[in-house]
Amino acid sequence: NYFLDIWDVNMLRRPDEVNTPQHSTHLYASDHLIVRRGQEFQLKVTFDRPYKPSDDQFAVEFVIGGSPQYSKGTYIPVSVAKDRQSPWAGRVVDSTDNVVTVGITPAPDCIVGKWRTYVAVVTPYGIRRTRRDESRDLYVLFNAWATGDSVFLDDADEREECVLNEVGVIYHGAYDDMSERPWNFGQFDYGVLDACLFIMDKAAMPITNRGDAIKVARKASAMLNSHDDDGVLVGNWSGDYTYGVAPTSWTGSTEILLNYSSSKTPVCYAQCWVYAAVFNTFLRCLGIPARVVTNFFSAHDNDGNLKTDVILDENGRIDKHRTKDSIWNYHCWNECYMSRPDLPQGFGGWQAVDATPQETSDGMYRCGPASVQAIKHGQICFPFDAPFLFAEVNSDVVFYSRNPRDGTLDPVKVNSSHVGRMVVTKVPGQDARRDITDQYKFPEGSPEERTVLEKAEEYGCHREKATPPEADVELDMPLMEVRVGDDFELKLEFNNTSDQARTVDVYVSGNVVYYTGVTSSEFLFKTPRVILDPKKGRRVMEVRSQDYMRKLVEQANLHFIATGKVKETGQIITSMRVVTLHTPKLSVEVSGLAKVSEEMMVTVEFTNPFKFNLEDVYVRVEGPGVMPPKYKHYSLITAGSSLTWTEGVTPRRAGPTKLMASLDCAALRQVYGQAQLTVKP
Repeated sequence: NYFLDIWDVNMLRRPDEVNTPQHSTHLYASDHLIVRRGQEFQLKVTFDRPYKPSDDQFAVEFVIGGSPQYSKGTYIPVSVAKDRQSPWAGRVVDSTDNVVTVGITPAPDCIVGKWRTYVAVVTPYGIRRTRRDESRDLYVLFNAWATGDSVFLDDADEREECVLNEVGVIYHGAYDDMSERPWNFGQFDYGVLDACLFIMDKAAMPITNRGDAIKVARKASAMLNSHDDDGVLVGNWSGDYTYGVAPTSWTGSTEILLNYSSSKTPVCYAQCWVYAAVFNTFLRCLGIPARVVTNFFSAHDNDGNLKTDVILDENGRIDKHRTKDSIWNYHCWNECYMSRPDLPQGFGGWQAVDATPQETSDGMYRCGPASVQAIKHGQICFPFDAPFLFAEVNSDVVFYSRNPRDGTLDPVKVNSSHVGRMVVTKVPGQDARRDITDQYKFPEGSPEERTVLEKAEEYGCHREKATPPEADVELDMPLMEVRVGDDFELKLEFNNTSDQARTVDVYVSGNVVYYTGVTSSEFLFKTPRVILDPKKGRRVMEVRSQDYMRKLVEQANLHFIATGKVKETGQIITSMRVVTLHTPKLSVEVSGLAKVSEEMMVTVEFTNPFKFNLEDVYVRVEGPGVMPPKYKHYSLITAGSSLTWTEGVTPRRAGPTKLMASLDCAALRQVYGQAQLTVKP
């Protein structure tokens, strides 16, 4: 009875075979078998004769990393014999003629990454092992479908969206005038999975930590920015993108990740939504459920206190030299879903992580994971970086007046509802937005909210305790829908609630701002004196496009702030309004039958609606499963003229998808277009 010899090992990696559909990995463009841990997959071993369980012994071995060791969980021999226990369960599913089908279940907490596969047979002369064969390499991912996995997510719609959806919507603009841009996460595109694993290699992350979702998310939040570790993306908020791609020009993550893994150097350039979008790709690609969230009016006061200080001089005018804190019009970060065995019960679930480099955490630019539940309840002592995230959604804006005699600061107005005005993300399964503010905080002014702020103070967050009396004159600037290049009227609505006339000296300042709240230049400054009859009053100001157009910076935000002093009472009134200028549309059209392996046409069109020329224009377009990222450069689009770009594309796979395009140049950013289509098999 001679010993077994191995003729073939079949990883059953084709999309129509058993593994891929069961593990929801059918979308990955890869030549390898990709499975999720904590769930059985199968492979077939062909021997030179039928297998006899009573006499023959064989094992399937899995190895990862440079020096595999059984004790470290980097060498896993899986036996199919009933009497031998393995770290991963193994069983014979079927044995017919010379072919044995083996079922293997990786442990639900095993290392995530690329494993090498061998089959070993015990013979009287020692162990015979198959040769190294790259085609048998196996990728093991996190498994949101398996109850034993730390990233298990019970809600099927949420899981489908946050692991398997590769196109997303990122919200920006202002909370009451929101804009959206489509994004191709592309986590299944060819080469993206390897690029995500390369990021962990580049970080020199110990292989043994790579099964721990908390450590993977924290490491990646540091690695996605290039600060201190040559990570993926270089941040740039300057407006000068000569040596790279403008952040507003990107339409997806694929190009960025493939570029990074092939060049091994950071990619230029990113701002917060690019960091969040690429981080989202990384997490979804490895199987960790993730989504991009946007916080409108995000406080970055960096000293961990819960207030953003605005300092006024004695007349009620903003003192720009002394006002240092900034409020971002919006800020994007990510949430990933996982249990938190390191925290008390109840703090698992969604965790906030942020890859935008703003503050160092344990000496590196990274942020999170911080339990969203802990942020909501003010439990900011829990790791990681909860105080910073808590302040982003909970700070008060405090206006101080400088006393001219001794220079002391007196709080004159506290606005506690401005910051963290709204937190939104995409609705699972549809292109609609979902308000998740209530997951970060209790309703403004509710007793719970008070308790939470008090709790946060116990952990060292400082707030302004004074409650200056409300002025009897209210000031509001109503919302306006304005297109880039329009003249418009800025309305100041005063409401005199007293029964006497009031005189107000008002300072109105209009600034072009970056979305980070940093002022680029002032284009309007007026100091009207307004006399209000009892119980009413309004004032209108003309804003001409020529005042602001030359000074516009990327995201076309105008920030108006009005402050003033009521002569009769000495009270200070203030109002703030962000006007997001709406940009012209980009049209994306598809013609021809959308069918796998048949060519169709994609046409991108744009008309320059302005009285000036657009120079050095980049147009980008891509669509998952249909078209890899492509771009075209136009040196000039004259005033009033149009461009048309038509490209032939051949869809690779069936199902609903999107084509998304951007147009970008120094004078006009944030121009997006998209087309929905369903590819027939």
